[in-house]
Amino acid sequence: MKIVRTDCELETPDLDAELRRRGELVLLPEGVSEAALAAEVAGADLLLMCYTPVTARVIAAATRLKGIVKYGVGIDAIDIPAAIARGIPVVNIPEYAEETVAEGAFTLMLALAKKLVPLDRQMRAEGWAWPTARWMGSDIAGKTVGIVGLGRIGKSFARMAGQGFRARVISCTPGMSAEDMAAHGVEKVDDLHEMLAQSDVVSLHCTLNDTTRHIIGAAELAAMKPTAFLINSSRGALVDETALVAALTEGRIAGAGLDVFSAEPLSLSGHVMSPLFALPNVLMLPHLTFYTAEAMARLERETLERCDEALSGRPLLVKSRDPRLRAQAGGVRFA
Repeated sequence: MKIVRTDCELETPDLDAELRRRGELVLLPEGVSEAALAAEVAGADLLLMCYTPVTARVIAAATRLKGIVKYGVGIDAIDIPAAIARGIPVVNIPEYAEETVAEGAFTLMLALAKKLVPLDRQMRAEGWAWPTARWMGSDIAGKTVGIVGLGRIGKSFARMAGQGFRARVISCTPGMSAEDMAAHGVEKVDDLHEMLAQSDVVSLHCTLNDTTRHIIGAAELAAMKPTAFLINSSRGALVDETALVAALTEGRIAGAGLDVFSAEPLSLSGHVMSPLFALPNVLMLPHLTFYTAEAMARLERETLERCDEALSGRPLLVKSRDPRLRAQAGGVRFA
């Protein structure tokens, strides 16, 4: 068996050791070219990817591929229609970091509200900070937290904010009833702009697709309170980043906590988001809210389960509710 895993910068030592027991393992870096990836998968039995695009050209070159396993959640980098046309099953690992990413997003919110990073910088530079207006923080209790996308991670975030911190939690999630939201302590708001106008914190937890790309643009940012924070730990392209940079640099929203970006990695200059490094009210993480010992253990274990299904010719278990994965008719079974 030949197994190809892209994005080898994300270390999965236990998974790699097990895959080497099953055959030849080829590790490719993030940023591998389409041509190089196509050449490697031409004779591969299994492809594992995290960030690297798996295009129609790559899929066309895969003459014996038994499956594509996204060792992570988001599947927007995979040309799923092309895989379906070739009869190659695609699966992701949607549950390994539900609480983990929600905790990460919540940490960003708390850090912004309490001004933890600028206070820490002040302490390191001066040794102390007196309670002046510059350092005035804000509470979460009693505030309104708006969630865009009340899926697994969004529900965990809602529980933390509502039950944990006594915030009012609202959500604009099309297709989810008010009754279902209420069961999770969330009020349904049908109009996105109305939700944004009410929210002191807006946290994004929806999948990226043609409908949600740039769901937060200039008009949506304009609808937010000037005292509100934006949190994004889902996908960078949910936000029009040029509009976000303008809103933050012009002080039209209070701040942002970002773990994901349309183009990764970032750089200190030359990136659309580079101007944000100079702002004290912006926290940027390197797409690592998922990265804990517990979550990675779950990810490696479940990824190996899906790999073994593919290599043994069994149907791959699809746990995701994403309609793109649910559209598959062969080589999969649904949880």
